[in-house]
Amino acid sequence: MAERELMLARQGWADALLELGEKNPKVVVLDADLAKSTLTCLFKDKFPKRFFDMGIAEQNMINVAGGLSLTGLIPFVATYGVFVSGRAWEQIRTSICYGQLNVKFGGAHGGISVGPDGATHQALEELTIMRVLPNMTVLAPADYYETKKAVLASVEINGPVYIRFGREKTPAVTKPDSPFEIGKANIMQEGEDITIIACGTMVAESLNAAEFLATKGVSTEVINLHTIKPLDKNTILNSVKKTKCVVTAEEHQLAGGMGSAVIEVLAQNLPVPVEMVGINDTFGESGTPKELMRKYGITSKDIIEKSLKVILRKKSNS
Repeated sequence: MAERELMLARQGWADALLELGEKNPKVVVLDADLAKSTLTCLFKDKFPKRFFDMGIAEQNMINVAGGLSLTGLIPFVATYGVFVSGRAWEQIRTSICYGQLNVKFGGAHGGISVGPDGATHQALEELTIMRVLPNMTVLAPADYYETKKAVLASVEINGPVYIRFGREKTPAVTKPDSPFEIGKANIMQEGEDITIIACGTMVAESLNAAEFLATKGVSTEVINLHTIKPLDKNTILNSVKKTKCVVTAEEHQLAGGMGSAVIEVLAQNLPVPVEMVGINDTFGESGTPKELMRKYGITSKDIIEKSLKVILRKKSNS
């Protein structure tokens, strides 16, 4: 498998906040007593008067962020994804999304690869919870560089944006000059036999799977679907018209997540055989990231198995 530099996606979040802080005095940051983990402490050190530690009071933090946005400020809210989407969902729904307020959310500790912190801290449901909300933009960038670009791009949207990122270092699959546009999926590799659609950490796993499949004569198209909402339907459909089968891969519950969003599009426009890689209706546990990804079936090996299975299904239908 190709060697890729390991980098912290949350560092991309922090670096982008620092850059925005320099450029835009309207940017402020709120955190729920997790500044060292979300790395908003770096913003606090440089812009102490524009940083607010709200304590372990996520619901209050969201309402304060909404109020700040009504004064013309651009609040970035940071905490673990499971806390912001769970504890404060009603405030996000009614106080922020209903009025389309200009608040940006950083959901840290996304996915099962959070590791030792265990099930209570591993956000496995929040993409579903966030994408169902009207007016909410939902992003799951693939690595450090995309996370940084997602944060920078979010200020161009006048409305709520949720940005998911993990805890551990992950492979850098993009570059500083790689294209990034909210709502526009990136084709990482072109192919003819199968489309693999992935987001977040699973983009790297999908590229590894495609590399192995190539040794078996399988031509794989890999799509980095960093924007879950709004979904890039055209890129998905154009790819699937060519390959006629799909595997989705996400570090998230299968129910209602990125894969479900893809299947909704296909069911309405282009029904084809689909297999899904993700967390199958279970909570996580404590362990190392690699151990957990193996146990819960979200590695390149699992993508390879589902790819070979879906290709057989395609052939049986032809």
